[in-house]
Amino acid sequence: MAYLQTDVTKVTTHVLQNMKQRGEKIAMLTAYDYSMARLLDSTKIDVVLVGDSAANVMDGYKTTLPITLDEMIFYGASVVRAISRALVVVDMPFGTYQGNSKLALASAIRIMKETGADAIKLEGGEEVLESISRILSAGIPVMGHLGLTPQSINKFGTYAVRATEDEEAERLVKDARLLAEAGCFAIVLEKIPAKLAELVTKEVPVPTIGIGAGSAVDGQVLVLQDMLGITQQFKPRYLRQYGTFGEDISNAVKQYISDVKTVNFPNEKEQY
Repeated sequence: MAYLQTDVTKVTTHVLQNMKQRGEKIAMLTAYDYSMARLLDSTKIDVVLVGDSAANVMDGYKTTLPITLDEMIFYGASVVRAISRALVVVDMPFGTYQGNSKLALASAIRIMKETGADAIKLEGGEEVLESISRILSAGIPVMGHLGLTPQSINKFGTYAVRATEDEEAERLVKDARLLAEAGCFAIVLEKIPAKLAELVTKEVPVPTIGIGAGSAVDGQVLVLQDMLGITQQFKPRYLRQYGTFGEDISNAVKQYISDVKTVNFPNEKEQY
C-alpha cells in the first residue's frame, strides 16, 4: 500500500498541516487501551483519538456526558504508553471546559501532564473561544469539533445531521473560521452535509477531519469498535465496517466453551 506521506518517526501538528497542503488525506481512529493502540500505531495510522466515545463503547453509557476527567486521563495514559508514531489527541469531557476558561486550562494541563498526549480536543465554536484561547496560551495544541457535538445531545435532542438549514450552516462556517484564527490545529466536522464540509475545508487553512461529512474533507475519523464490527447495534449511513470482529469474537468464545465442556482443551500438547 502506497502512502504519499514520507515516513516520519513522529506525526505532529506540523506534519498534519503539510499533509493538507499536499492534498494527502489524514487517517484517524479512536483507541482507549494499550493493546489496541499498539496495533494501530504499527499500521502507521496518522492520528489516534482517545475519544469521549469511550463512555459508550468502554463504559456502556448511552451518551458521552457521564465520563469523567479522571477516566479520560486513565484511557489516555494507557494509549500513550503504546504509541510511538501517531499523534495522540485526548477529548476533554463534558463539564471540564464549558463556561469556565480557568477550569478548561486546568483540565487541559492535567490531561497533558498525566497522559503524555500530544493535544486535546473539545467541542463547540464561538461559545468556547475563551477556553480555547486560554488553553492555547499554555502551549497546548487544540483540535476543534463542530457540527454534531455529542456533548450537546440534550440541547439538540437528536443525533440527526446538523447544519442542513442556511442559518446553522452559516454559523458553522463562521465558527470554523474563528477556531482556525484562534489557533486550533485541526477541526473535526461531524455529521454535516458533504457540500458544507467541502466549503469549510476550502475556507480554513487548517486540516478538517470528517465523520459523516463526505469525502472532500482533509481526513476521516471513525470509532475503532464501529469500523471493526464490534459495536453491532450502531450502523449509521457514514459507517463502513472493515471487519466482522464482533461475530468472530463471539464464535471464538463459543468454540472455546465447547472445547472446555468436552475436554477438548487443553490437549496433551497444551499441558506440562
